[in-house]
Amino acid sequence: MSESTGDPRPPSFRPAAPGRRPDTSGARPVGAGAQPAGAAAVGGEAQRPAHPRRTARPAAPVRRTSVRGAAQGPDSPPAYAPSRAAAPSYAPAPAAASPHRAELRPDDSRRPPRRGRRRRSPLAVLLLLLVVLVAWPVGLAVWADSRIQHVEALSGAADTPGTTYLLAGSDSRADGAVADATEGQRSDTIMVMHVPESGPTALVSLPRDTLVAIPGVGENKLNAAFSLGGPPLLVETVEALTGLGVDHYVEIGMGGVSSVVDAVGGVELCLDYDVEDELSGLTWTAGCAQADGVTALAFARMRYADPNGDIGRTERQRQVVSSVVKEVAEPATAFNPAAQVRLVEAGTGALLTDPGTGIVDLGRMAWAFRAATGPDGLVGTPPIADLDHRAGNLGSTVLLAEDAPDFFARLRDGELTAEDLQAG
Repeated sequence: MSESTGDPRPPSFRPAAPGRRPDTSGARPVGAGAQPAGAAAVGGEAQRPAHPRRTARPAAPVRRTSVRGAAQGPDSPPAYAPSRAAAPSYAPAPAAASPHRAELRPDDSRRPPRRGRRRRSPLAVLLLLLVVLVAWPVGLAVWADSRIQHVEALSGAADTPGTTYLLAGSDSRADGAVADATEGQRSDTIMVMHVPESGPTALVSLPRDTLVAIPGVGENKLNAAFSLGGPPLLVETVEALTGLGVDHYVEIGMGGVSSVVDAVGGVELCLDYDVEDELSGLTWTAGCAQADGVTALAFARMRYADPNGDIGRTERQRQVVSSVVKEVAEPATAFNPAAQVRLVEAGTGALLTDPGTGIVDLGRMAWAFRAATGPDGLVGTPPIADLDHRAGNLGSTVLLAEDAPDFFARLRDGELTAEDLQAG
């Protein structure tokens, strides 16, 4: 000290100091060993607190006024109070709370979205799959329907109960499927399939040489109606014979048989005797075998080497069609888009229908055919009186039994039984 008065107090606290004594109630400790005002002394020494008091920084700086050159008021801080810059190192200011810190807590549901690969929901995948599954069949059906060729065939006769299909197999040589000198076209296959309102579905084969009355022509063989007047005259003749109104006419060319069989990968056919027929080109060893398109076509056309003649050929033609329908329903074809396209191209290229018959009607016909050839269906021919009836200069014809009209009435009403049908 500059003055040796023995008074440990600072000059400003001495009684002789000029000016008013400053208020120490607001003073803060200065230095590491300072003691706050009012602390009790023990043994003449100031007692230190066990732990320094930690204080937060003020929210805003306190403006202090020096006592030098001006009188201090009662609330003015002492002149020796340190400035904010000299704040003790043990009084750190708490870190400011981040407004985003609460959002990052694990228990907070308001977490920011994670960046990364976006995952598709199972519902979206399912909807996409359903669209594909629906769009492909619909598109295939529309495309197939646009490829079908049509011909005027229906007569406009009065409708009868149930649904009646007339299936005709044309043996036109114009397509080159059969190599012989016969000109024009005839109908080798004539079948009537009837789906009654109640009762079993029946598939009835009409022998092509059946003796009938052709409207506007007179008595002749059934297939002569096709060669003389095409589909319209054939439809009228069948309606007059059966009493059924034809709802759908479907014709398939002989060239189509070969292409359709190849499109489904071949069909299994069975015959219980050996055949070596030059006219049809069929060579067969007794038993069952996988047949390609050319073989299946010869199998369906062969007649003269068959001991049952036209009746035997009718049965083989039904066997070919049944085998094709069976292969179409197989998963390898039904669920194979490439096989479906091949089948549509082959089938629609060979088919000819009336204008009112589209792809949906053909699908229904295929299922009806499957039902008719199944265990609950009926397949056969009408009752026959003579397989070699001679009528004028027509040669050999097939004469139906006298009760044939009753047979067709029972067919219309769905009352036929297996006993009513003649095997064939």
